Amino acid sequence: MEKIRLQKYLAEAGIASRRKCEEYILEGKVKVNGKIVTELGTKIDTEKDKVLFQGKAVKKESELVYILLNKPTGYVTTTKEQMGRKMVLDLVRDVKTRILPVGRLDMYTSGALILTNDGDFIYKVTHPKHEVNKTYIARVKGIVNGQDLETLRTGVKIEDYTTSPAIVDILEIDKEKKLTKLEITIHEGKNRQVRKMCETLGYGMHSLHRYSIGKISVKGLKRGDWRYLTDKEVKSLL
Repeated sequence: MEKIRLQKYLAEAGIASRRKCEEYILEGKVKVNGKIVTELGTKIDTEKDKVLFQGKAVKKESELVYILLNKPTGYVTTTKEQMGRKMVLDLVRDVKTRILPVGRLDMYTSGALILTNDGDFIYKVTHPKHEVNKTYIARVKGIVNGQDLETLRTGVKIEDYTTSPAIVDILEIDKEKKLTKLEITIHEGKNRQVRKMCETLGYGMHSLHRYSIGKISVKGLKRGDWRYLTDKEVKSLL
């Protein structure tokens, strides 16, 4: 007999990250043996108890999959789309199990995106305490000066927070087109953070591409293509 917390079971079944599953429980969307459960400390017997999420039976995935997608621009990372936009899940239709994006990339950003049916993995990788580095190649409008470069490195005041120190290098300056190509590595996961860092300092974004997550890059992977992560790559993120 194995007893585990309800939110952990839901996450391992690929419903969502553990944090999001906790929200679902509090919202009364989960039933155990026919009764709505809203207590986060609830433990279940995985062999005997019947768990329903929004009326559908929850079954723990027997095979966990981890996918690296080189996301093209024009795709959204949401799993439900009501505005007719293209979804990243449309690019991985060959995968038979239900998978979810690990974090997000906005519609106009391309690059590395991991998808999995392992909700516990999503929780661990996206939790701030893990500080997984993410490296972006940003082409911004304007010639970035030394003072602004140092501000990007030490922290930019955005809305109600200041970004953590980042690794920022100038890769190329196109004086004719007035564009600067930057390599920016951050470990935070704030919404549209790299865009806001640059735009706050007056540099509009020309294009943004996430080259790598941790040590895993999309080098050699065409836009729109995907591959399975190796066991070594999965462990490197944890």
